[in-house]
This record gives sequence, structure tokens and C-alpha cells, in this order.
Amino acid sequence: MENSLVLYQVNNRIAEITINRPEKRNALNPALVESLKSAFKKAQEDENAKVVVLKANGEVFSAGADLAYMQQLQHFSYEENIQDSSALKDLFETIRTLSKVVIAQVEGHAIAGGCGLATICDVIFAVPEAKFGYTEVKLGFVPAIVSCYLVQKVGETIAKKLLLSGDLFTAEEALNYNLITYVTKAEEIPLMVNNFALHLCNNASGNSLALTKQLINYTSNTWLDSCLNEAVKTNARTRESGDFKKGISAFLAKEKINW
Repeated sequence: MENSLVLYQVNNRIAEITINRPEKRNALNPALVESLKSAFKKAQEDENAKVVVLKANGEVFSAGADLAYMQQLQHFSYEENIQDSSALKDLFETIRTLSKVVIAQVEGHAIAGGCGLATICDVIFAVPEAKFGYTEVKLGFVPAIVSCYLVQKVGETIAKKLLLSGDLFTAEEALNYNLITYVTKAEEIPLMVNNFALHLCNNASGNSLALTKQLINYTSNTWLDSCLNEAVKTNARTRESGDFKKGISAFLAKEKINW
């Protein structure tokens, strides 16, 4: 499967899913979210793929929602916002519940929804220059869906620090927070990711990998579904608020937002 938004290929039992909107800083919109979901479903069903690597073309892993899409959001109804938020939730859940290990290869900044996309992967490699950040609160958004995963991944104290401040942080800080797995030099990351994926392919049973991932995920199943459902509703309610409209208008006009 190849199109202008997402590239898919398999080599040595490693499926590579590449975000391909470099001219838009790999920003997320409904078409890209749907294309990514389709790519991961293809990898799930692909008998030639044992491990999946998610990466991006260009200098940015993903900058979050794109400008044109943010303009549209201002005019969405509550029901449209529920549908839109559900689509992102479904993508994250497709990755989380995929029976194959998903490795993120982050070679540029991962911001807002882009940071959420990296967060949900099983193993995350990042270059030292990459910046991460859940910047939603600075624009009147809420980092609703990713919060359900982040609290379990890094703990409540760190999650509050990252989500409430909205500040950017370095790959080294992300490593210290246990958000990512490895920090790897830019010239080495393709080989390191490939070697790690090959190690899984050659030294572990595919069935055992799937069941181990499923068992780890099971620890959060008792509350995750209800958290995600509430997150979708929170997203929709937030997008009807005056702060959201103020934040988006100022951002689009490149004006300083006075909260």
C-alpha cells in the first residue's frame, strides 16, 4: 500500500510504515489518521511482517494537527468533534492492541498529537535533537486521549508536569521520564532500529511476542476503555469553549495568546 500520505513496505519481516507529509511537517488530519490506521491493519494481516516500525519522512516526526484542519475544527458540531476524536482514539488503540511489536523511529520533533502517536508505540528510539511536547493546553486544547496512556506509562506526577505545562522537552528528558526507550545518534538510528527489530524477529516467537504484549496491555484494560470514552467527550466539549476558539484564532493569526 502506497499513497501520498503513508508508505508501506516489508523487508526481512519488518514492516515499515512511513508518514509522508514532509511539506506539512507530517501534521495530522483525518485523511492521514485514516491512512495510518489502514497501514497498521495491513501490517496486522501481513504474514510477511513480524515487527512494525513507524517513522516519518522529512525533518519532523509529526507536528500535530495541521493549520487547515485546525481552521475547520472551529466550525465542527459536538457530534462531528466526537467522531473526529473517536478516529484518533481508534488509531491509537489499533497501535496499542496490534499483535505485533511497534517501534517508533523518531528522527525529528514530535509535538501534540504527534507526540501522542509516538507515545503509544511499544518501543521508541529518538535522536538527541528531537523535541517532545504535549502542547495542547497552550492553544486551548486538551491532551485528552493521550493522557489515558501517559499516566500509566510515566506515572501521575510526571504526566501532570508534561500535560499541564505544555512545555517542550528533550529526548534525554523523555528517556529519564521513561517515555521513550533509547536515545540514538542521527547517523546510527536507522541501523539501531533495524538491528533491534531483527533481534526480535530472529530470537523471539511471534506468538509469544503477541501474547506478552497482550498481557502487559491487560493490566490497564479495567479502566482504559472508560477513560478513553471520557477523553473523547472531553475533547468535544473543549472544542466548543471560548478558550479553544480564542487559542486557535490567535495561533492562526500568529499572535501571542494572553491567557
